[in-house]
Amino acid sequence: MPPKALITGITGQDGSYLTEWLLGRGYEVHGVVRRTSSLERSRLSHLYVDAAVYGQSLHLHYADLDDPTTLRRVLLRVAPDELYHLAGQSHVGLSFDIPESTCEMTAMGTLRLLEMVRDLSKPVRLFHAGSSEMFGRPAVSPQNEDTPFLPVSPYGAAKVFATQMVRIYREAHGLYAVNGILYNHESPRRGENFVTRKICRAAAAIRDGRQKELSLGDTSARRDWGDARDYVRGMWLSLQQDTPRDYLFASGILHSVQDVVEVAFASVGLDWRQHVRQDPRFMRPAEPTNLVGDASRARAILGWKPEIGFEQLITEMTSAERTQSGSAA
Repeated sequence: MPPKALITGITGQDGSYLTEWLLGRGYEVHGVVRRTSSLERSRLSHLYVDAAVYGQSLHLHYADLDDPTTLRRVLLRVAPDELYHLAGQSHVGLSFDIPESTCEMTAMGTLRLLEMVRDLSKPVRLFHAGSSEMFGRPAVSPQNEDTPFLPVSPYGAAKVFATQMVRIYREAHGLYAVNGILYNHESPRRGENFVTRKICRAAAAIRDGRQKELSLGDTSARRDWGDARDYVRGMWLSLQQDTPRDYLFASGILHSVQDVVEVAFASVGLDWRQHVRQDPRFMRPAEPTNLVGDASRARAILGWKPEIGFEQLITEMTSAERTQSGSAA
């Protein structure tokens, strides 16, 4: 029998790449989707329309993190060997506007899932996606798995709660439960409301005459950016070990929003100075600083390291925007 994996948040960026990774390794993959998800336009559309995959090795189930009955029913029906918990409200800026729903989905949703896993008769290996936003404004740089959490956003605070609960359930109840502390990771499948995708999309549109200029907030803000495909590989590796423990996944290199702008516009032959404007409306109430990760543990234990560099990533994202719009590469 092939191993079974269940993914919450399967229609997201990470969920779609993880699905492809697991299918490529012979898994039977099950995904939790909300009834509001539009499968035909999702990142899984190429798999959903493939009769040799969908309904054979890939199965989707309707459930929601705030509906315990449906989620428990899916867990009991699927009886997965591995459970990847990727779902939740994941936009940091948006969490300031909707803090209650962010905490309900990200914090309490994880706690409900832990309680369900605890009650399962068949043990399951759980991966929970944490975030560098949990560190907020750390006193030390780079950060590792032992760095104290100091969140500065509702999203970061909700992730801290969820991450600590995973640790508690691992230690108190003996669950095989892993936190992956994921630094910013991007791809051509990144949501359009994230700044990297916004920049790449605008550069392509301006190059093709579909847009005139791009408005941004603070372009000096710096992040440790990696590629989502590298990070889902780390998720899988973390559940293949004999002993569960937490891992941090990061590139270890800081880049600014300005770097994203310059690489994206240069990749389509444009001078960013002629097209980019600053707009104070896009400034965050509180901005994390010095968020750069030390992935030494993942490198030593899992043999993990990033394989896709920053410039390659941003160039690919910008090129993908032109391909999707039907423009010549």
